[in-house]
Amino acid sequence: MTTAVTDRYPTRNNVAIGIEPRRDPVVWAPGTNGGPLSPAAVEQFDTDGFLTVTPLLSPEIVTDLRDELDRLRADPALAADERSICERDSAQIRSIFEVHRISPAFAALVADPRLVGPARQLLGSDVYVHQSRVNFKPGFNGREFYWHSDFETWHAEDGMPAPRAVSVSVALTENRDTNGSLMIMPGSHRWFVSCPGRTPPDHYRSSLTEQQIGTPDDASLSWLADRCGIRQITGPAGSAVFFDSNCMHGSSSNITPYARSNVFIVYNSVDNALVGPFGATVARPTFIASRVFHPV
Repeated sequence: MTTAVTDRYPTRNNVAIGIEPRRDPVVWAPGTNGGPLSPAAVEQFDTDGFLTVTPLLSPEIVTDLRDELDRLRADPALAADERSICERDSAQIRSIFEVHRISPAFAALVADPRLVGPARQLLGSDVYVHQSRVNFKPGFNGREFYWHSDFETWHAEDGMPAPRAVSVSVALTENRDTNGSLMIMPGSHRWFVSCPGRTPPDHYRSSLTEQQIGTPDDASLSWLADRCGIRQITGPAGSAVFFDSNCMHGSSSNITPYARSNVFIVYNSVDNALVGPFGATVARPTFIASRVFHPV
């Protein structure tokens, strides 16, 4: 599929692998106080590419969402739905996509001002939900999510023109330094890493269980890690991290007895609506990348 929008972040399609400076702002309305985040918090997000909030949700809301999560995981119809992604070597659910359209409880969370307000403030516009999902890492055998930039995938496979999107990961269980919690390279959001290879047809069917195409080469990851370092994001249930779409991040496997569950919501600017994919022949399904651009 072709697009009339200039590709300012070439990747895949056998382009030369490299690291280039980001060509867009991180905070799209700097100097404004028209949102819930303090100037210091906005500056920290601009510098590091992420911001932690502890707590974001009350224990009562977390309990309700965890009960809803248990209900969803026990639903055999949902287990057979294409929006449910299982681990590649078991029948255990790894992710449930478009969860805000499946569950009223998660729909309410997506519209919560505590999430939407910071996203609007950082992106300088109204926002819509590009993607929502819950991620599970059960105790003893929860698999890793390898290093990647979400924007690289969303640009190549979904047609997101610019990194004008913010992700929010809300902990529904304690995120420990031992149970596969999120790792981010602070400041990596200011560099775009092109990835090798071409996107295979229906790549999402394999990449959602184990991503290989769309992951940086070892030399690029080493350069970023040496320059930026690695921060592990931990916190109690109800805590959250807001992070830029171009942050280099990943998480290790969980071999502890302590399960990890997070809900993950992506807010994209309404001024950054998807076009045709820049590094794939066909866009991914809409349950992964929404093409309904109505503001939250």
